Amino acid sequence: MAQNKLNIGLIYGGKSGEHEVSLQTAFAVSKAFDYDKYELIPFYITKQGQWRVGAKLSQPFTALEELKLEEGAGDTTASIQMLFGKLASGKAMIDVAFPLLHGTNGEDGTIQGLFEMANLPYVGAGVLSSAAGMDKVVMKKLFADAGLEQCKYCYFTASEWKQGSHALIQDVEDKLGYPCFVKPANLGSSVGISKARNREELLNSVALAFRYDIKVLVEEFVDAREVEVGVLGNEEPQASVPGEIVSSGEYYDYQAKYLDGKSQMLIPAPLDIELAERVRDLAVTAFKAVVGSGLCRADFFVTKSDQKIWINEVNTMPGFTPFSMYPLLWRETGLSYEALLDRLIELALERYEDRQNLDFENGVN
Repeated sequence: MAQNKLNIGLIYGGKSGEHEVSLQTAFAVSKAFDYDKYELIPFYITKQGQWRVGAKLSQPFTALEELKLEEGAGDTTASIQMLFGKLASGKAMIDVAFPLLHGTNGEDGTIQGLFEMANLPYVGAGVLSSAAGMDKVVMKKLFADAGLEQCKYCYFTASEWKQGSHALIQDVEDKLGYPCFVKPANLGSSVGISKARNREELLNSVALAFRYDIKVLVEEFVDAREVEVGVLGNEEPQASVPGEIVSSGEYYDYQAKYLDGKSQMLIPAPLDIELAERVRDLAVTAFKAVVGSGLCRADFFVTKSDQKIWINEVNTMPGFTPFSMYPLLWRETGLSYEALLDRLIELALERYEDRQNLDFENGVN
């Protein structure tokens, strides 16, 4: 019956460099929901950070442009009033927030903090996990603490680079050598990443990375297969079958990931049984290392020379585009796209209920 439908706030767009990816994800998700169970309320965040809220959807979007809610949409004020409805009027206008935001201001704990303040259940990782999963340097330190093996790396801030770039270059060359990979510390979807084969390319790569963040990470080159695992759950997370990326380019960059559709995804990955089980176990370890909840995709290197498994990173809000690995991993594991969305919403509500039972006062009457 209509009154039993859950109102799901679908939040997408955003100020990050992954705005277009977010739109593709939201479009795909809108097509996969069961509209007998849910009513979707679309919230679009423009590239300037303005919010728009549309009318409830009882059917999917039919074109990508529709997601921009350019006609008859409520503004930022209306959007925030709806999000904070439970606190303002005691009546929840949204039962679960479903952020489909990638990158800055969406996957880094900021919007998760907004949902916490609004007392809203929401899909995915919490504030700490989102922030740690977004900052590749913090993430690596948590992985090290959890005993996960990883490649060698260096990092520095923009101010440190200005004060002494020569010493930092020397450090990279001594510790990592060439080729190496240069990345913005706080960006996903392979945006701003480049491979440096010599000092000149290193300087250019660092300049590119600093366009996207004030902290840059440099990693050693690893001759390895790229293997990914989906993790789903809260306190008792489950791991999907592993998948392998065979990139259409020299490495799995933004073009290969989202645009050309030529990269191969081998699902399940052609790994022997023991290695596959080890990767799945390590994916759960990585999920717990960043205090995950809901979902994440854990990305690994399996070295070609000796089959060592090194953690690369986790993504706390992996994409759901038609080319995306995460839902395909779970489909192969036995969970359909639709069932996966149902489970994510269940996990959001379970986590919210668990947290409602916590005592946030000092316990003194």
